Amino acid sequence: MAAELGGAFLSSFLNVLFDRLSDPDIINIMRGRKVNQKLLQKLKTILNVVEAVLNDAEKKQITDSAVKRWLEDLQDAIYDADDLLDEVATKAATQKNPPGNFLSRFLNLQDREMVTRIEDIIVKLEEIAKHKDILRLEKITAKNMSGRIPSTSLVKKSDIFVGRDKERHTIMKLLLDDANDGELSVIPIVGMGGIGKTTLAKLVYNDDKVKQKFHVFKAWVCVGEEEFDVLKVTKALIEKICSPCYSNDLDTAQNHLKNALAGKNFLVVLDDVWSSNRERWESFLNPFECGTEGGKILVTTRLDTVASLVKTKHTEAHNLSLLDEDQCWSVFANRAWDPTESRDHSALEEIGRKIVKKCKGLPLAAQTLGGLLRGKDNEKDWNGVLNSEFWELSEEDSGILPALRISYYHLPSYLKRCFVYCSLYPKDFEFDRDELTLLWMAEATFYGGKFFSGILELKNAAKHDTKTRHVSCARNNDDDSLMKIMEACNRLKHVRTLMQINLHKGGVIPEGDGVTVPCHLLEQLKCLRVLSFKFFSDDENLLHGSIGKLIHLRYLDLSYTSIVTLPESLSCLYNLQTLKLRSCKNLKQLPSNMQNLVNLRHLDLFDTGLKEMPKGMSKLKDLQFLSNYIVGKHEENAVGELGELTHLHGSLSIGKLENVNNSGVASNARMDQKIHLNALYLMWSSFEESEVCDSQTEKDVLDKLRPHKGLKKLFMWGYRGTMFPDWVGQPLYYNMTQLQLGGCRNCWVLPSLGQLPSLERLVISELDKLKMIGGSFYKGDGTHQHQETPFRSLKSLEFYDMGCWEEWQSYECDDYDDAPFPKLEELHILHCPKLRGDLPTFLPSLKELRINECEELGCYLPRAPIMRQLLIYGKQEARMWDLPLSLQRLIIEGNQLVEYVFEAIIHTRPTSLNYLRISNCSSAISFPGDSLPPSLKELTIENCKNVEFSIQHQQQHHSLESLRIDNSCDSLTSFTLPAFPNLKYLTIARCENLTSLGSIRLPASLHFLYISRCPLLGEGIERKDPHIWPSISYIPDIYVNGKRIHNDSTS
Repeated sequence: MAAELGGAFLSSFLNVLFDRLSDPDIINIMRGRKVNQKLLQKLKTILNVVEAVLNDAEKKQITDSAVKRWLEDLQDAIYDADDLLDEVATKAATQKNPPGNFLSRFLNLQDREMVTRIEDIIVKLEEIAKHKDILRLEKITAKNMSGRIPSTSLVKKSDIFVGRDKERHTIMKLLLDDANDGELSVIPIVGMGGIGKTTLAKLVYNDDKVKQKFHVFKAWVCVGEEEFDVLKVTKALIEKICSPCYSNDLDTAQNHLKNALAGKNFLVVLDDVWSSNRERWESFLNPFECGTEGGKILVTTRLDTVASLVKTKHTEAHNLSLLDEDQCWSVFANRAWDPTESRDHSALEEIGRKIVKKCKGLPLAAQTLGGLLRGKDNEKDWNGVLNSEFWELSEEDSGILPALRISYYHLPSYLKRCFVYCSLYPKDFEFDRDELTLLWMAEATFYGGKFFSGILELKNAAKHDTKTRHVSCARNNDDDSLMKIMEACNRLKHVRTLMQINLHKGGVIPEGDGVTVPCHLLEQLKCLRVLSFKFFSDDENLLHGSIGKLIHLRYLDLSYTSIVTLPESLSCLYNLQTLKLRSCKNLKQLPSNMQNLVNLRHLDLFDTGLKEMPKGMSKLKDLQFLSNYIVGKHEENAVGELGELTHLHGSLSIGKLENVNNSGVASNARMDQKIHLNALYLMWSSFEESEVCDSQTEKDVLDKLRPHKGLKKLFMWGYRGTMFPDWVGQPLYYNMTQLQLGGCRNCWVLPSLGQLPSLERLVISELDKLKMIGGSFYKGDGTHQHQETPFRSLKSLEFYDMGCWEEWQSYECDDYDDAPFPKLEELHILHCPKLRGDLPTFLPSLKELRINECEELGCYLPRAPIMRQLLIYGKQEARMWDLPLSLQRLIIEGNQLVEYVFEAIIHTRPTSLNYLRISNCSSAISFPGDSLPPSLKELTIENCKNVEFSIQHQQQHHSLESLRIDNSCDSLTSFTLPAFPNLKYLTIARCENLTSLGSIRLPASLHFLYISRCPLLGEGIERKDPHIWPSISYIPDIYVNGKRIHNDSTS
């Protein structure tokens, strides 16, 4: 579609040039010589001339190839002008000499070439401007550009098959309902172009019941313009309802309409409304709200903003969704064939259903393509439509592209630039929103048409038009990518975008699959604004000094490359806004003069090998995103350099905080003033136990690093103090939803965290000296006075690798309603070998409890009436009050718990359990096979050698699909499974005494049998023992010790 949109937004681009021509720096550079002032004025005049006819050219280019070529020539000239003016602006901004001295050298000696280039551009533009008259281009307003035929209220026969019965019924009910006591109801129908809004409105408008109710006053008006003309629409309604209105006075017209509506029920349909101007809409409603008995207005629109504006308080906007495949097929089939025909269309139907899948549920697409194929019985014609794109269909045959184009025309001009830039991505590519925004920012002026190319589509560089300015390279398994780029760039020396798009699944190119970029590539592409070598190169010296000559460069992405150093000349890129170095693991340092990149707004250093930051980062005052700051040992790269970076957004990680040796330096970072940060990572490097840390200094430093109170996420790792400062956990942090404290090896007490009002996730790990969690964890003073319910919003709580933690004191309260953790859904306690105290007694919202390697834990598990998963690993002997009926997944280890579960299964009979795994039980107990929950689908018994597995009463368990017995049930010598008629997967491992699977045929549903390290049984299967093989030979997949056993009859 991009090829058709060439020049569609040049007016926006021209606005940028006009701004440049008014830039004081550029004016100063040219000041001093009348000829140059005249040159600039002449350039501005010509641009004004061509701007006046751009709307007409944009509209005519679709059908007139000469106009299309005219626009392409104009674009090419404007690109050249923009490149030149950007170069002048850059020199003006970076020139250290006094303006007058520089001016004389610029004009008279070194840069006379620039003046010549301006003169050449003016000549080129003058020639282009002359041709506007030959092409009969004239000035038209933007609102007349769509060319859409206004809709009418008439219903075609094909409209009946719209697939909107549910929506139709809903709208009808609202129109026929009189529950609003005579108040006006405005009902918006909103959805994308071609989704069926107008068709639905027609069906409702022409329904017999609607006609009967609104038989006196019923009117349909197609608005279809960007500006809502109140007088025009009002007069149209008057003409529909009564008689022509010749007055152009709004007051007269509205009084006329009010009098006509007085005391009447009325229905008005406003189709295709675009304006969200509240003042105009409220003015339009005046006649309907003054003395009428109530009525209905049905509005169709593509814009949510319009729907929100027009809907009345008793109504909601009705968003039309895409049709499902069957509905879409119905629309297609009823256009492709006459429903009264009885001919067999089975051969074409198979192709037709594939075509319908391409429609993606869009009714207009199904309707258009079905109509296009009506009367065509040749499979070649149908396959032709199947294998073509919508934009390849002629406008005479297809209404799809015009429908989409209308939405495009109504975009603001600056959004048109952004829209067409997306054509650099392959079809169906899922791009990253933030990355696209940065690219838009780099290309402050985006242009479309043939100026964009996908390099993979271009087998021969000679096919590239020299006007192409934007190139994307899609990396997949194509080893010729670089060669194609080189072939293209030999011709495209004015290219502005060169970026790679990774098509590898998972977003990672296999190691060693990168390529090396030739040194001369960059030297040829002096006009680059966007350069991305992401995932592209294994070359450690990817960039060389010539990068500094790319003075227009705004966006540079070297992420996931093997680069070790960046050339110092990178610091000369005055216009650079985005620098992405994510996962450049070999990168050890940045250029020493990074502070010169004063226009830098986005710097991504995540997962690099940087040792410290370069000096003077505080000069980058426009930075809006800085992923990581690695604190150095010198004043010029200390943490205080962050103080001037007041516009930082998103997340920030500060590393090597051990280099901050006093609180005064920390306070210089002014973290509490960075109000746009939503996530903060404070990181100290790991340290040896022999290292001496001043606990008070560490605490003071952290105290001065306190963030602003609107922070949402806080992560601390490796803090070296023994206690946290008071701000950690203060209720004033009202927005904090995530908190993680890890690797704080000197810390012996947790801060009070229970009163953080919005905290949803808390992770505490590797606090090696913490022995007890007490009352202060819930509230600072450990009392219950004047406090909210502790952890009232917490949903996930995780403790892991707490080697010295011994006790978790319970929070005593008289009423369960006051108990902490009322919303806790997940509780994980992992690798806490000394924990032996109590756990919370009642967790009403808990859905998952996981305990792993907590050998000393012997308390009762929390009561949790809606628990879904209970996962307990290790040797701990925790106890359970009961087995929740809601439990779906249960994994337990150890004698006591296994015995309890067996007993609970017999008595409780849980109704939701679908997965059960028991292990490491040495007790001689019998598995309750006859009492298996009816919902159980998967059962695993492992390392339970003394457990007996038997089913006494041959009760049928229809739900079980998978059974695994591993190193268990030593008494088992023969195995029969008639009780599991739907079993699909059976695994038996390390059952040395098992010799047979029984004389009864195994379940017919079984299609996978795996036998491992069962010497007696395995040997019999391998030699197809007649006592074993007949009962299993029908199973498709049989494996013994990893080797597949083939059935001779099926192999």
